[in-house]
Amino acid sequence: MKAMNDVTHTIADHVATIVLSNPNRYNAMSLSMWAKLADTLELLRDDNDVRVLILRGDGDKAFVSGADISEFAAQRSSVAGVAAYDVAVDRAQTALAQFPRPVIAAISGICYGGGLGLALACDLRYASPTAKFRMPAARLGLGYALKGMKRMADVLGVSRAAELFYTARVCEAQDAHRIGLVNAIHDDVFSYAAETGAVIATNAPMTIATAKLAFNTLLSGSDATSVEAVNDAVKACFVSSDYAEGRKAFAEKRAPQFEGR
Repeated sequence: MKAMNDVTHTIADHVATIVLSNPNRYNAMSLSMWAKLADTLELLRDDNDVRVLILRGDGDKAFVSGADISEFAAQRSSVAGVAAYDVAVDRAQTALAQFPRPVIAAISGICYGGGLGLALACDLRYASPTAKFRMPAARLGLGYALKGMKRMADVLGVSRAAELFYTARVCEAQDAHRIGLVNAIHDDVFSYAAETGAVIATNAPMTIATAKLAFNTLLSGSDATSVEAVNDAVKACFVSSDYAEGRKAFAEKRAPQFEGR
């Protein structure tokens, strides 16, 4: 029997799909879901068969409505409890943001609070016309960690991130697209995300992973160690079998068959 709140995943044709499921609470994230999401991401990051990751909610009414507030009295009513809960959330969001391959958020319905944080940790965000976004922390009296604020500011710019945070207003799908919160709006967002994932999965995995590493380096700060890691990854692409295959396929006017090595 399926758990009331759970995190599940499937893998098909190099695309992994993670489903966040707590439908009775619009897929609100329980403490156990934060932990399982982090565990799942750590498992998938070591699976070389996975070239793209799609993150979505269970059903079309919600991506994630935020953290499960019904747990707060038990889980976040003491200093120690708040600290432990924040560690679990940070572990999941960090694992998502630092996932070594592209991550696509397929967003339908409500995307509030912690759900918005998860969406912002993804590389690409596609929304249905019904999608609604909100950062309600200021209506709940919650403090928001610097790392989450930085990611919001990096994606949206400080002024737009500040407006979302200060007002705690609902942002409709069209406005989210206008301010760059989502890349595009599609009636069947799950099919579109799957199609985009399939396209990415046909491209050279080492090149894509190198680009992801470079983007994360730009967002996190370009220290000497991280810059060297990107440079090493670029060099590895040029001596890879995939680079030889790409050149050969171009000359032969056919689709390349990349193996990720």
